Amino acid sequence: MKPRIGITIGDINGIGPEIILRSLHEIKGTDTLPVVIAPKNVLQYYTELLDTREDYELIEIDSIDSRDIRPGIISSVSGKVAMNSIEVAIEHCMDKSLNAMVTAPISKEAVNLAGYTIPGHTEFLAEKTNAGSVLMMLVNEQLRVALTTVHVPLKDVSRSITPELIENRLNILNQSLIHDFLIKEPRIAVLGLNPHSGDGGIIGSEEQEIIIPLLQEIKAHFHHIGGPFPADGFFGQKMYRHFDATLAMYHDQGLAPFKLLSFGSGVNFSAGLPIIRTSPDHGTAFNIAGKGIADPSSFIQAYKLAASLAHKYIKGNG
Repeated sequence: MKPRIGITIGDINGIGPEIILRSLHEIKGTDTLPVVIAPKNVLQYYTELLDTREDYELIEIDSIDSRDIRPGIISSVSGKVAMNSIEVAIEHCMDKSLNAMVTAPISKEAVNLAGYTIPGHTEFLAEKTNAGSVLMMLVNEQLRVALTTVHVPLKDVSRSITPELIENRLNILNQSLIHDFLIKEPRIAVLGLNPHSGDGGIIGSEEQEIIIPLLQEIKAHFHHIGGPFPADGFFGQKMYRHFDATLAMYHDQGLAPFKLLSFGSGVNFSAGLPIIRTSPDHGTAFNIAGKGIADPSSFIQAYKLAASLAHKYIKGNG
């Protein structure tokens, strides 16, 4: 049985449709059936624009006025189409007619113009699948970075960091490494929140009051857990090579070095969901949308990871 992998269209005025169509040739070797969820006229528009012809299955959602396909433009229509595609993909994944989903980039601004008040994909997926807690993880062949807090304003990060939240994230990360990535005894690094991990409390107290006591308390439940490490030295000295995954405290602390080190081949994986979901690690790139120059590398890797996980799941349950 070939896994059926759902592909959401993303923002139709961003690079999502382009990278999807340009990826189809590369993903043929994954022994899966790509299923694109989109308005038919959007795919026709970009197929003609790119002058490409590749086979895929289509789950058609409501067509839109062709005048609303405007590469590079943020609009409520593009936000609505993006969210409709995601909602349909979730439904099909939950009823098992799709084995995984790969989400093309959305614009939070466009989505909010369409009437959705969500901070991002991850939170929406958690709500719609009734997942208790979901962990955002960025993955490539050499590096895995997970986030304690995700789409939280920087001024609110410190008060969001609690022992309960960190322990929750570590438990999800540990289980995902074991079950999704087949690592029997995961080694996990934890980053500090403050510069120099607080310098013993001189530059912030969160390490001394929250992170260190927690790690000491829970270390018996993990094969190996280390930290809190100063983020700059940890990545600068390539200490991540000694661990299977790294837990960062906030969005840019983890994603900025990850994107630099992954050279455009990173994948966003949502751990803790009852369904398989991956996505490329970049955004809508409105500035180059419609020009046919968007790099599909990250999307291809996202699809391949979803395919690999879907094959493992089918094999394990078949």
